[in-house]
Amino acid sequence: MPTFSVWSVQDEQMLNLLEHMFYKLNLVTHFKMEAATLRQFLRSLQDHYGQNPFHNFRHGFCVTQMMYSLIFLCGLQDLLPPEDIVTLIVAALCHDVDHPGLNNNYQVNARTELASRYQNKSPLENHHCAVTMAILSRTDCDIFRNAAPEQARKILEGVAELILATDMALHPQILRSLQDVHSFSFSQEEHVALLKKGLIKFCDISNEARPVEEAELWADALMEEYFLQSDREKAEGLPVTPYMDRHTVTKAKSQRSFISFLLIPLCEALCQIFPQMTVWMLQPLQEARLRYERQTTEVSGRMGCVGESRRGGGGGVRHVRSVRGGGGFGEKSRHVRSVQGGRAGG
Repeated sequence: MPTFSVWSVQDEQMLNLLEHMFYKLNLVTHFKMEAATLRQFLRSLQDHYGQNPFHNFRHGFCVTQMMYSLIFLCGLQDLLPPEDIVTLIVAALCHDVDHPGLNNNYQVNARTELASRYQNKSPLENHHCAVTMAILSRTDCDIFRNAAPEQARKILEGVAELILATDMALHPQILRSLQDVHSFSFSQEEHVALLKKGLIKFCDISNEARPVEEAELWADALMEEYFLQSDREKAEGLPVTPYMDRHTVTKAKSQRSFISFLLIPLCEALCQIFPQMTVWMLQPLQEARLRYERQTTEVSGRMGCVGESRRGGGGGVRHVRSVRGGGGFGEKSRHVRSVQGGRAGG
């Protein structure tokens, strides 16, 4: 469940728990996965995640754990075939593999090799896909090698599609499409495809639905990664991403906007399909928004955002150490237009 403490789990324990998820969902049996191959696949993914404050293996684990929770909470195993279930789990686990800690905005402005390779179109998400497929193409990591070739091909295509959907530049489009579905049907392929995108997007940015202590740590880690990027942008003479500037951004105001304009609307759209998400997901998000509203008011009442930033910036952001596989979390580099909370795509 979302109340699970992802910060208390050590590296080896994360591997064990991920392995358990594959068994519990009956994916190992259904797709005839070999135990050693599954273990090597998970370990290789762990090795390929970077040491970023936020986008690291713990984030991948966190997003996968949330997806696992939703599968059970929403009874998805009774509604979707095993191919869709394994697609959701693998995509959640792999969606940020080899993240450099610098978002799409930076990649494009700095004219990096990744931006050039993918012609400025979702460079990070395309890279995550490429690394995922490279890992799965290795004999010792190919968890689908005993599946039927056509079955494996469709699963891999589905994984790639979901990873690409995590680009926050696509958030408005996917959200509108979900909101426009008034009579959802699991018999309609386009509805199911849209649902899977909505689910992975929600899991990717769902940290504020977790207990306060967990959510605060994730928010601190995200702010730390953002500030490091803006520092680099300034040092390299690049445009500074507004919502990452340690001298103007406060955690409370930033999180309040993100929850209000992006996270809650997405959750509400999913609640129309799965009402049971209201208690477990929507209500905690509404409480988080209120908490950050109170924090914003308190900061403004004391001395204002400018005064706060001059004393060290970040609106009281605590330093979060990057542990191997573990400092960060999954609020995907939120790159959405400023009218939606000052975040922008990638």
